[in-house]
Amino acid sequence: MDRKLEEMKQQYMDVPIPKELDFIVTKAIQRHTKKKRSLKWLTAAAAAAIIFVAGINTSPAFAHALSEVPLVGNLIKVLTFREYMFKDQTYEAKLEVPVITDMKNKELQESLNQKYQEEAKKQYQEFMTEMDSMKAAGSGGHLGVNSGYVVKTDNDRILSVGRYVVNMVGSSSTTFQYDTIDKKKEILITLPSLFMDERYIEVISENIKSQMNEQMKLDQGKVYWVEGSPAPVQMSEVFKSIKKDQNFYINSDGQLVISFQKYEVAPGYMGVPEFVIPTRVLSDLLVSKDEYLR
Repeated sequence: MDRKLEEMKQQYMDVPIPKELDFIVTKAIQRHTKKKRSLKWLTAAAAAAIIFVAGINTSPAFAHALSEVPLVGNLIKVLTFREYMFKDQTYEAKLEVPVITDMKNKELQESLNQKYQEEAKKQYQEFMTEMDSMKAAGSGGHLGVNSGYVVKTDNDRILSVGRYVVNMVGSSSTTFQYDTIDKKKEILITLPSLFMDERYIEVISENIKSQMNEQMKLDQGKVYWVEGSPAPVQMSEVFKSIKKDQNFYINSDGQLVISFQKYEVAPGYMGVPEFVIPTRVLSDLLVSKDEYLR
């Protein structure tokens, strides 16, 4: 039986999952409006391991993106290209890989899709390496990774997509990364590109500090690592300034939202902190008023 399990494990390990993630985006995009690719199930019941490989599919939240009815504005879409699921006793992974479609700017489209593929590869490889190490050490325990994406904004002008990764080993950690696209110009919007110069860094930072202190004043359950915090804070942990390329997105109300990672500016129980920056605070610094932020 042990030999059989080892053979089944070897068969599973020989399946080129990372290579599968190097899917050819162009061919898949050409097919996605005609039919969904068949689902492939690879099962190894004795080893209690399952890999679920799904072709292009759309979640209900994005079903409208597949409509053939002509729409005003750009028809750029975000679809779930593939889902990879692995489960073996106390080890579990679910990777959902997005793909951007229907852009005329193929260079940007391919760049973003390649980035998403590489992220999924890295997450998968790190999970498998950690799992093998834990099994070899006989330490037991739980290990999990869950990655996917959310569409924060999708209107005639803006597409903001957030990719998240939740790692579960001991305690959990969560990271978010955002891409915001101008659907009309088909360009990637960066934080510096919104402003005339780097004064925005200080202006946004001071506004966030003010919001942090105001929130803590109104709710004793909230804690941020900032000067004025009622909780003890080490100077090395005190939030002083956002980064030049701080994580951000533009919400559906046309407001700038600054995002921090879990543990970056607050204790873990505060999750992934976000701060909506009032446009009036930024209006004198914007390259083009009313183009993106209202």
